[in-house]
Formats: sequence, structure tokens, C-alpha cells
Amino acid sequence: MAAINSTQPPKKKPVNFSNLLLGGGLNMFEVTTLGQPLEVLKTHMAANRGDNIVTAFKKTWGRGGVFGFYQGLIPWAWIEASTKGAVLMFIASEAEYHALTFGAGPFGAGITGGVIGGIAQAYATMGFCTCMKTVEITRHKQASSGVKPQGTWSVFADIYRKEGIAGINRGVNAVAIRQMTNWGSRFGLSRLAEQGIRKATGKGGSDRLNAWEKIGASIVGGGLSAWNQPIEVIRVEMQSKKADPNRPKNLTVAKAAKYIYQNNGLRGLYRGVTPRIGLGVWQTVCMVGLGDMAKEAVAKLTGETPTGKH
Repeated sequence: MAAINSTQPPKKKPVNFSNLLLGGGLNMFEVTTLGQPLEVLKTHMAANRGDNIVTAFKKTWGRGGVFGFYQGLIPWAWIEASTKGAVLMFIASEAEYHALTFGAGPFGAGITGGVIGGIAQAYATMGFCTCMKTVEITRHKQASSGVKPQGTWSVFADIYRKEGIAGINRGVNAVAIRQMTNWGSRFGLSRLAEQGIRKATGKGGSDRLNAWEKIGASIVGGGLSAWNQPIEVIRVEMQSKKADPNRPKNLTVAKAAKYIYQNNGLRGLYRGVTPRIGLGVWQTVCMVGLGDMAKEAVAKLTGETPTGKH
């Protein structure tokens, strides 16, 4: 990112279709490849805090082989991916620009863009999709116990009929906290890593990083962003349909945190962190590292020049 000074104020970037297409496309690619298998393992371990990653892998494989790792992909993960990426790319780009106009540096502007983009993701599209992905994973566990499972749309309809909008958006506040800290960390730490790479290689602020340097910075940002795993475990607990007679009703973020800590201790709040790190790295490589490389292809397809740095 070019250095900002008084003689070179940040330019207002036009809003165009290519930003939305790029965001949705990158997320669809991410979730359909490694994203959903890592999501399933992470969710299993967060909901079943006595299972380690090997046990989670074996149980997931037992629910359908390779297809067990893609539970919840269709339609929920695809709906989420096709919309949340567009929201993130558009909102984060705009927020980063405005942060720069107020004098923020690349690191601070990256965090600002990620935080605001993450909040927008949660409340605009991710609440019900994240909830239904968790329910879908639970549904297949019930099937393995001999209980005839409902279809995914039937489950959705039942939840909506009994609990309304609040039911299908259960845990949305935890999702918002997760997303704002996720992308704030990923964008900010990735930008900080980029600055370190520039210093190490002698590149100036306006010099482009090559593909491997960009991906390397993204891996640092994605891996370190797993520090907020407790809010992810809390989110899964709030949305899980796993039978648990001891779970308090009407869970809030605070109640869920207390319940998990009382039953599983501090370690329980970090269950699933290993696949979470892998997922964070892969998501950040796709959204940040591959984003710039995809811009040229999108520009050729749409005839527009994509905006933003993400």
C-alpha cells in the first residue's frame, strides 16, 4: 500500500460490480475447496469438546466418507459464501479508504476495514447461514445414532416456525464479535507483515509484492488471527442442536462462556483451534493473498478496475 502523506491524499475509489463479483467468487472458491472440511472439523470439536482432532476426523469420515466433510456446504455455506465475500470486499474497502483520509496508517486502516466489514457480514448475511451450518452438522450426528434426520429445509422451517427470525439467527452477536475480530486481525496483521517484508526486501511503499510475498503475509495474518477461538466455541455452543440437558436455556454470549468454562475449563474455550488456524490461513490466502491476483482477471471479465486492497 502506498504511503499516505499531505501531498498525496487517498483517492476516492468508485463503487463497481467487480468488487462484489471478486468478493463472492473468492469466498465460493475458499469454502468449496478446503474451507468446508476445516469448518466441519472445527465445529465438531467445538461442540464435542472431549474429542481431539483425530477423533473428530474419524467421526466425520464415519458420517459419509468424503461427503461427511462437506456437511452444510449446500445450500448454507454457498449462500453465505456468495454474499459475505461481496459484503466484506465492498464495506472493508470503503472503511479502509475513510480511515486513511483521517490519517490512519496501513496497519490501522487495515484493522478498521476488517472490523467494519466483519460486522456488516454478520448482520447482513452470516447469522442464519452460520446457525444452519451448525444445525446441519448436528443433524448428521443424530442420523448416526439411529434417529431419522429431517431434511435441511424442514429443519430450517421448524426453527423459523417455533422461534421466528431470532431462532434462525441464534448466536448472531457472537458471530459479529468473531467476524470483527477475525478480519480486523487478518487484514491488520497481513498489512503489518507486508511492511516487514518490504523492509526485508528493500521495497518501497509503492512497490508491488510478488505472489509468494503476498501469500506469506496472508499466512501470518490468518494464522495469528486464531487468538479469538473462545468466541468461536461460544458461537457453536449457542447454535448447536446437540442434545445436552445441562445446557442453560436462552444462552447469551456471557452465559455460554460461563457454561463452557465451568464444564471444560479454559482449555475447552480453545477446542478446535488447530483446524481453526488452518481455516484462518486458507481464508486469508484466498481473500487477501489471492485477491490482488484475481483483480486483473475480474477486470478483463467486467471491463472495470476492481477497487480496494482486499
